[in-house]
Amino acid sequence: MIAAAFTPYDDLAEWLLPHATEGDDGSHDVAHILRVFKNAMRIHAVEGGDGPVLAAAVLLHDCVSVEKNSPHRTQASRLAAEKAESILAEREEWSKPRIEAVAHAILTHSFSANIAPESLEAKILQDADRLDAIGAVGAARCFYIAGRLGSALYDPADPEAKDRPLDDKRFAIDHFQTKLFKLADGFQTETGQALARARHVRLQTLLSNFLDEI
Repeated sequence: MIAAAFTPYDDLAEWLLPHATEGDDGSHDVAHILRVFKNAMRIHAVEGGDGPVLAAAVLLHDCVSVEKNSPHRTQASRLAAEKAESILAEREEWSKPRIEAVAHAILTHSFSANIAPESLEAKILQDADRLDAIGAVGAARCFYIAGRLGSALYDPADPEAKDRPLDDKRFAIDHFQTKLFKLADGFQTETGQALARARHVRLQTLLSNFLDEI
């Protein structure tokens, strides 16, 4: 059972995983949630914070699915936060302040929402989620989403966009410059920053190898 992978919050996972994802987006599936959970627990072990609040926020941070090319993409984290509140309110043990703490973390985790996280749990969730957007996994997710949205891998006439504007809606590797390479500078915790630096180097190496091969 996949919930067991979320130990020590496997009971929480068993309850919340059925609500955790929508649709068929393989870049925001249960595997993604588990990777973010592992990232979050690694940061939490050093930085502290409320473990159950953080775990619930991780489990529900993508509970509303909005495609990357949707005009409503910037509202995804707000919609997910609202849905999470309604789910957690079903259990008496979840007080209003703790539900609000989960909702704040979910609301502020998204790059596209552009809302600064204020609590430690929110900062950890944002870091944990962004770690999954860089490094080798981040590159794989980038190419997966490009294929899902019908984009090309690169512009054969100008792969590095030396004489054209970057356009990550048309070319997958443009997304490295428009977003992925910018993420490492915005991590909220010291532990997250250290992990991000290592993954940023992997991402740079991967793109360098890709460009060499084409």
